[in-house]
Amino acid sequence: MNGLDNVAALVVYEGRKAVRNDYRKFKVKNAVGGDDCASLQEVVYRRLKRLRAGDKGFETYPDIMFIDGGLAQVHAVQTVVDAFRMPIPVVGLAKDDSHRTRAVVFSDGSEIDLKSDKMLFSYAGTIQEEVHRFAITFMHGTKGKKLTHSVLEDISGVGPKRRAALLSHFGSIDSLKEASYEELMQLDGMNARVAENVVALFKGR
Repeated sequence: MNGLDNVAALVVYEGRKAVRNDYRKFKVKNAVGGDDCASLQEVVYRRLKRLRAGDKGFETYPDIMFIDGGLAQVHAVQTVVDAFRMPIPVVGLAKDDSHRTRAVVFSDGSEIDLKSDKMLFSYAGTIQEEVHRFAITFMHGTKGKKLTHSVLEDISGVGPKRRAALLSHFGSIDSLKEASYEELMQLDGMNARVAENVVALFKGR
């Protein structure tokens, strides 16, 4: 599950197979100020509440929840799951300073370093890429699109395809604002001129 600006997205996998009919999109209604933990809590609460109510669209019981985030996000979501008294493990997909997924994080603070497990690294990366893609497609039809694109459209050389790639890679505008020139250059299809334009725009804000 991923929260991106004022929307959130949930994707579902059975083993390594994506179950697209079970994907869900949410508008975050109550969390304010870009509070990622509060947004995740709100969305997970709504998802589990509808499961408990017998909503046909949410009747699949999760075996495990992967949250896009670290220990703080895991604890936030685990609090909601525990309140429903549902034995669903919650784990996080934490990123390093270069915004790359580095570890699976458990609620007790233990981690699995993904560099040491290539299969798990590939699986986790696939899930994150898919939930980012799904969240961004949702933003195309929401107010979030206007809020996001109003910033990115100020950058010379950034068209729709590159905007989507930037958001997919960095996850949010806030993360993109903190990205260095070197980090931007690691993005597929990026060139020096556009990377400089991105850095220059956000440094001037």
